[in-house]
Formats: sequence, C-alpha cells, structure tokens
Amino acid sequence: MRMLVIEDNPGMAATIKRGLTEQGYNVDTAANGHDGHDMAATGAYELIILDCMLPDMFGTEVCANLRRVGVSTPILMLTALGETKQKIEGLESGADVYLTKPFEFDELIAHIRALLRRSQPTEAATLSFHDIVIDLNKRQVTRQDDRIALSNKEFMLLEYLVRNPNRVLSRTSIAERVWDLDLAEDSNVIDVCISTLRKKVDKPYDTPLIHTVVGTGYILSVEGPPV
Repeated sequence: MRMLVIEDNPGMAATIKRGLTEQGYNVDTAANGHDGHDMAATGAYELIILDCMLPDMFGTEVCANLRRVGVSTPILMLTALGETKQKIEGLESGADVYLTKPFEFDELIAHIRALLRRSQPTEAATLSFHDIVIDLNKRQVTRQDDRIALSNKEFMLLEYLVRNPNRVLSRTSIAERVWDLDLAEDSNVIDVCISTLRKKVDKPYDTPLIHTVVGTGYILSVEGPPV
C-alpha cells in the first residue's frame, strides 16, 4: 500500500516515512505543495499526509485543488496550529482528519488505519468504461459480453486504467501502482504488458480504448490520446 507525505520539514518527513515503512507501507515524499499536488493527482496513493504550512502554498489549497480535480484519496492534514478556526478550514478544504503537532506516532497510525478502513470497498462490485465491464469480486473482464482472460498484472493494469478514465497515467505511476516498484527508464515491462492487454481488450473490437501518450504514458479514452 502506497502513501504520500507532503511535508517541507526534512526531519519530520523522514521520521514519518521511516515509521510508516516499518509498518509495511510504501512511502513517497514531497517537500512543497506543487510537487505534492502533481504526485497526488496521479491517483497512485491510498492515503495522503499533508502538512498545512508549506513553503509555496497552504496545505488547504493543495487539498481543495485535489478535491476539485476529482481526487478522492483520504487526506490526513498535519498542522502546528491547534485553533478551531484552522481545523474547520482544513476540514472544509476536503481533509478527512486534522492532526495537531506534536503528536504521538501511535496516534498517527490509529488515524491512518481508521481512514483506510473507512475507504475500503463499500464500492460497487463492478467497474465499467465504454463497453468494458470489470467484476471485482470474480476478477472477470468482459467487453461486449465477451469474457476476456487476463493475467494478474494485466487485470491490475486494466483496473487502474478504468479507475482513471480520460486521464493520462505516467509510466511511473503505473509502475508504482501495478508493480509496486520503481522501474528503470529503459525497462519495457509496462510496454509489454500494455501490448498484451491491447491484443486482448482492443484488437478484436472496433473502438480502441488504450492509447499511448508519447513521452508520458497511457490513457484510456474513446476519443484517443490528447492532441
């Protein structure tokens, strides 16, 4: 499970990352609001820990912008300001939990676990895009009612694409989400998986849905890649 820590204090960021890593989570960090926003907007994370006071923008602004573009990832906001007014602003910007510094790490973990439980699937058992339907419980994929057999990685990749339709997904975010690792720039693992997925999901049908965005990644779209 991957988390993002947006925190400009190197010591605090390192402490949180170390503690979460020891708990078995994969953790990325960003030291400012703009980088954090761009990383969070990929949809590659199950939870975001966001400091309220960042060098380039307020955490509430980052949070509000993420919610505005449709990012529903749980956000835990950290702040040294414990006043009620600041807490209300944080929650109204879209944060799920507001935690005041200093805090015990056990308290942070308790909030994280509660947020993750809250965000666990009460979701529909199926996902769909155009004429593709994914049954999450049975792990079955159909297109135009044709059953399509996929490998585990192909299924995970298609699920990630369907959860993020009409959005360009970078090779980095795909590698982290589907393979849970950092891939070398010259690795063709993603390209091979995309190629086999296209042969099964796209090639037999009139409308191609999986498109390459040159130099960036891939997009699931009826219209094709952005111009």
